[in-house]
Amino acid sequence: MSNSQAIPAGGPTRTDAFAKRLNERYRAERRFRALGLFAIVFSLAVLVFLLGNMLANGIGGFQRAEVAVTIDFAESGLAVDENLMAQPDAVQVLERQGLPQTVEYFAIEALGEQAAAEVSRQGWRDVAAALQSDPSLATREETLWLPASSDLASGLAGEGSPQMQALAAEMAERGQLAENWDWGFFARSDATSPQQVGIWGALKGSIYTMIVTFLLAFPIGVLAALYLEEYAPRNRWTDLIEVSINNLAAVPSIIFGLLGLAVFLTLFPNLRSAPLIGGMTLALMTMPVIVISGRNAIKAVPPSIRDGALAVGASPVQVVFHHVLPLALPGMLTGTIIGMARALGETAPLLLIGMRAFVATPPEGFTSPATVLPMQIFLWSDEIDRGFVERTSAAIIVLLLFLLLMNGIAIYLRNKFEKSW
Repeated sequence: MSNSQAIPAGGPTRTDAFAKRLNERYRAERRFRALGLFAIVFSLAVLVFLLGNMLANGIGGFQRAEVAVTIDFAESGLAVDENLMAQPDAVQVLERQGLPQTVEYFAIEALGEQAAAEVSRQGWRDVAAALQSDPSLATREETLWLPASSDLASGLAGEGSPQMQALAAEMAERGQLAENWDWGFFARSDATSPQQVGIWGALKGSIYTMIVTFLLAFPIGVLAALYLEEYAPRNRWTDLIEVSINNLAAVPSIIFGLLGLAVFLTLFPNLRSAPLIGGMTLALMTMPVIVISGRNAIKAVPPSIRDGALAVGASPVQVVFHHVLPLALPGMLTGTIIGMARALGETAPLLLIGMRAFVATPPEGFTSPATVLPMQIFLWSDEIDRGFVERTSAAIIVLLLFLLLMNGIAIYLRNKFEKSW
């Protein structure tokens, strides 16, 4: 039968069954679009809620309750000069001269015994820091804001005993107690009181750990991807290696912590809780992700690039390192961003190598005892004191900003090396 006989002269007709099937496809498409839009809106709502909750709780974490204490340094008898304050042991010298007792005396003079007892016992260290930054304070009278005790801070927040709330309200009304922005939060390390804690020690530990992780994981992962994709023979041994790398990328992070505990701490027993050991452990966890993304990026380079380079006389090694690697580098950096972001937020592997320790001073190098931001957040969240809740949220905000900064640098480098063909 010819086509002219199979199709009516007026063209194909639109039957009821055809229209029904067409409408059903349109409805399915609309449902799919609605579900996709709902998923996006729901994800954004959860993200906004999370960030809003962190900001609402974290803003208070960047503040602390402080008491105004007027100190007449000229009458204190302290021997202070620029040369002394420039010495590394200036704080210890001031302590031996009786600075804690001097601060306590003037606090009683200015506030009375009951209120002076609620000034933090470590408040004299803030006075010492002020003298170090401005030795001329020793010649005059000055009003300094010193940290309040945890009980008085709770009373100012409307918590704690009724007596402490009444004392906090009375001092606040006289202008002797207030919530002030705590710049020292970014310069101090861990402490037992939420009024004295800081984030710098953990942040510095995270920076050192991420440097070690990147310097080990990135070059080894890139070279491994190049070898497997460009040079390795195709046999069952390379197949076994590829399967092992794919499986390692999905292994729980605590397994890498056990490996670091069994290997690295056995080889370097004196480096427990050091950023060097933490970085080596996290590098093991990050390397498979970089290898997998690196191999995919190398596969995405068009074969014509290789053929063109060989045609103009480039050697196989020059083809790989002068042409293939620069074009695959942006994709490799994408995998590195994912791996480093995962490593930055890990706590389980670091628990096993001792980075849970209480470290009251910032690390001086890659072999010094240290902790990291996720571990510091974990430790603070486990504290009973209500003041640590706000400090925990503030630390989470710092961690998110650090993550955004690290990813921003990586994305900038990826875009800088990206080439089009």
